[in-house]
Amino acid sequence: MKRPMYFFISVLAAVLCSVNAFAATVENSKPFVIPELKTWEAGKGDLTISGTMRIAVPSGDEELLRIAGMLAEDWNTVAGFKPEVVAGKGAKGDIVLEIKTDKKLDKLSGGSTESYSLNITDRVRLSASTARGVYWGTQTLLQLADRALQADAETDGIDLTCGRILDWPDYGIRGFMMDCGRKYIPMSYLRKLSRIMAYYKMNTLQIHLNDNGFKQYFGGDWDRTYAAFRLECDTYPGLTARDGHYTKAEFIDFQEESAGMYVEIIPEIDVPAHSLALTRYMPEIGSEEYGMDHLDLFKPETYEFVDALFKEYLEGDQPVFRGPKVHIGTDEYSNKDKEVVEKFRYFTDHYIRLVESYGKQAVVWGALTHADGETPVKSENVIMNAWYNGYADPKQMVEDGYKLISIPDGLVYIVPAAGYYYDYLNEKYLYENWTPAHVGDAVFAERDTSILGGMFAVWNDHAGNGISVKDIHDRLFPALQTLSVKMWTGAETSLPYADFDSSRSCVREAPGINFAGRIGTEPGCVLEMAEVAPGTVMPYPEIGYGYTVSFTVEGAAEKPGTELFRSEDAVFYLSDPVSGMMGFARDGYLNTFRYSILDGDRLEVTVKGDNRSTTLIINGRVIDRLETEKRWHNEGESVMYYVPTLVFPLQQAGDFQSRITDLKVYNHLL
Repeated sequence: MKRPMYFFISVLAAVLCSVNAFAATVENSKPFVIPELKTWEAGKGDLTISGTMRIAVPSGDEELLRIAGMLAEDWNTVAGFKPEVVAGKGAKGDIVLEIKTDKKLDKLSGGSTESYSLNITDRVRLSASTARGVYWGTQTLLQLADRALQADAETDGIDLTCGRILDWPDYGIRGFMMDCGRKYIPMSYLRKLSRIMAYYKMNTLQIHLNDNGFKQYFGGDWDRTYAAFRLECDTYPGLTARDGHYTKAEFIDFQEESAGMYVEIIPEIDVPAHSLALTRYMPEIGSEEYGMDHLDLFKPETYEFVDALFKEYLEGDQPVFRGPKVHIGTDEYSNKDKEVVEKFRYFTDHYIRLVESYGKQAVVWGALTHADGETPVKSENVIMNAWYNGYADPKQMVEDGYKLISIPDGLVYIVPAAGYYYDYLNEKYLYENWTPAHVGDAVFAERDTSILGGMFAVWNDHAGNGISVKDIHDRLFPALQTLSVKMWTGAETSLPYADFDSSRSCVREAPGINFAGRIGTEPGCVLEMAEVAPGTVMPYPEIGYGYTVSFTVEGAAEKPGTELFRSEDAVFYLSDPVSGMMGFARDGYLNTFRYSILDGDRLEVTVKGDNRSTTLIINGRVIDRLETEKRWHNEGESVMYYVPTLVFPLQQAGDFQSRITDLKVYNHLL
């Protein structure tokens, strides 16, 4: 049968994945998927699924039919054939989706609405008490199918090991928070991220819509400090960031598309700290005493402004914020004196109740130990992100009536290239030691009902540090794989970390998504072309970190801005638009090598890139190595690490005059 390009990329990984899969299952008969399955009862033999397979929905349930349609599309992406979706009981070799209560599963899962049963015999029968549970089961099924194809790339069918899976999560909220305020994260990536999360049964994505940099990196001047509010705003024209924002229409579409994959989007407007974007629009509501990134809590105009801002996104039958929860921020405000503490508590209570007045559940950052006082703050039906125990003591917050999301900063905060918190999470430690029951040094019983679940976060604190969305993804994705296990499977993982780590490379980001630009898993030359003509469309859009790209150039006079290659995310220049030297651009940053190609040159060019640096080699000699560098600010008291990395673009060749021959692309560093 015809295989898609997505499938052929997987062939490169087949041998290694087969070895890893065998190693991971010597002591564990369960199939390897992420997150790990709760139970597996082995059957006899295999079920071969062929191109005649159908997806049957016996009940004719509209939601199950929609899920079946999504499964069919993903199956086509993974396996190269699209099953027919039919109403009926199904036959041998079919996949059957049904809503059905399983008393054993219900008891094991504690009545979870996300549990499912997957029984592989002469057909695949996927059942759950809810459509959500069925959907999670389809993600397991897709991973099983993909692994089967990788293990036997030559087969015309897909061989699934017969057996029965009963699966359910330990924690109801399993999520991630993205700081889009300090760095614009394109909607195209957020949509991919939502799909990736669904593939790993992560169900909550918090979007931090506004924030600002630290003034010490901007000459100590609030007027020069970077700040952004990322959502289209009609109430306050001009508030919306000009260097990247989301229209209301696309944000609505994003929420609805995510909800269709059972991923809830929690939008966050962060007040009354982290609010420089708001005070820059209306300086009179900024605090002269505590800094212009603080709202002045003692001015009526502050409440009028913020009330109207929330109203724009919450009012009406079809509000901009579509999901059941809205985050109001409320972290890291000054507690300098009792008066401001009491006013902060009043402010927090006010916006909890405002959000609730529009029919939403309020979510807050934990701050009420830091802001300990007498002014009452509503706790009933309020969710708190428990991030730092000095700001909100988890045990006390539970006693006060809050339900917690565990997001401990010292364990699960990624701050790219900042030099504090984590650049890359300590995944081995987290896999072996952490669950959402561990909120910093406060430890609750596993599955304590006060702990709704867990999240991890990317904070883009150092605005302007060169970090790209590709760099963020490089940090985020492996952490997501690991933490999806710890939030779903909890403390009862059966695989040692080393086995998990060696096997997970074979589990994709999601069907059809390869944002990291990985091509194969074994080192080698993955693309070779005798000559690259201008405008050539390449078979791969890009090659991810740990690559070597080499080619020969017969130089011609090139005008500034001449591209060698481009993708959706980056451009590599033969002659950059500013200096006319070789270089590359991505995420609004232009990085230049100290080398120009001249008319008549004949050069052997090599570019090497990893997650720290990008190197240009000409005729075997290193010309320039752009690597993470320290940049001092605030009269030498503050350092920012600038990151000049590149996921190498290959999607389309530019309009150049030079002759490019002997192109070779390696998925490793030579």
